[in-house]
Amino acid sequence: MSEQQAAPVLRIDGVHKWFGDTPVLRGIDIEVAQHEVVVLIGASGSGKSTLLKTINLLEPVDDGRIFLGETDITDPRVDADRIRGRIGVVFQHYNLFPHMHVLDNVTLASRKVFGVKRAVAEQRGRELLERIGLADKARDYPDRLSGGQQQRVAIARAIATDPEVLLLDEITSALDPQLVGEVLDLVRELKAGGSTMLMATHEMSFARRVADRVIFLKDGRIVESGTPQQIFDAPREPETREFLARLQDPLA
Repeated sequence: MSEQQAAPVLRIDGVHKWFGDTPVLRGIDIEVAQHEVVVLIGASGSGKSTLLKTINLLEPVDDGRIFLGETDITDPRVDADRIRGRIGVVFQHYNLFPHMHVLDNVTLASRKVFGVKRAVAEQRGRELLERIGLADKARDYPDRLSGGQQQRVAIARAIATDPEVLLLDEITSALDPQLVGEVLDLVRELKAGGSTMLMATHEMSFARRVADRVIFLKDGRIVESGTPQQIFDAPREPETREFLARLQDPLA
């Protein structure tokens, strides 16, 4: 079977989600192939973060199914912790454990979830810290790091277990503008290394550079999906055009 014919790493089939009487996701269908980078764009409240939370089993779906490989992860009988061990997640707030130094933060899941011996996990952790330019911070605590450094550590922690898919949720939104570039550079390196990613971002220029496919969400539904060039240069749907125009001129 060729790579093009292979089963997707992640498949979202007809997913609906309500908060009370409010529909937040309304029939979402997405497939993410191995090594593909899919970027979700849309205004705040469009459903991007909720969708990522359903994939990581932080929010249950009300209808539809989500498959990780061949596993229906919305089946209530699945082991949620085991599923989360196959998924790397980075949120906008770094969520590092403040009482643990950097190396322990990076290696925690490998040691506690997968039972990797400390020496092996720490060797892998040091290699990752070297890769992201923070080898000299291994024994520092998170509060000694800048926001950009903390977010890079969070990404290193997410990839330490070689996840099947990496979910990135607005990972630059809590950073000062001068720190955004160093985090996005790391994501570009992950793409070049073949990582499979589904990410939500407000950084349109970054989405254009890194995405294989861009999906525009509004009010919990997919309005348009296409290549970065098609979405940003020749959007087909009026709602997509309006959204992008407002990014360029918020008063439009």
